[in-house]
Amino acid sequence: MVWFLGLGITGVALLALSLVFDGILEGILDGALDGALDGWLSLPVVAGFLAMTGFGGAIAAGGFGAGPVAATAVGAGAGAGTAWLTYRFSGALMRGSTADAPTGNDLVGTSGSVVTAIPADGYGEVLLRLAGQTAKFAARSAGPVARGAEVWVESAPSATSVVVRPVDR
Repeated sequence: MVWFLGLGITGVALLALSLVFDGILEGILDGALDGALDGWLSLPVVAGFLAMTGFGGAIAAGGFGAGPVAATAVGAGAGAGTAWLTYRFSGALMRGSTADAPTGNDLVGTSGSVVTAIPADGYGEVLLRLAGQTAKFAARSAGPVARGAEVWVESAPSATSVVVRPVDR
């Protein structure tokens, strides 16, 4: 039973190390067997396998009086199940995507207000709402626009600047 507990504790220690060193095994074994082992040899999957093999074997041996062969079989089954679940859950987390990051094109057609007057031949500043957040952008316009005026965004030539026109009410 001591061997099983040692194996389980090693798996837990390896799992703790995976928080810091995850990706090490993938980098070392990158492309091994034409990618057949990709994801299966990640540190969390190996750690889960070792921990559950050890603790499952210890539970079978100590709690149910199983012999070494039966305890090893129970532990290996529990370890394989845990490794499979870890592989599936980590794959689902990696495939999960968030909303696309907003781009300058998302600004076109939005309204904002001028915080620094826009001269006819230069840049001023406007406050616009992008993805629910207020952001300040450099702005230019075909004509001068006074501070405090409401403007519409016509285009976004760069990530930090916009072309605006005053709103006529």
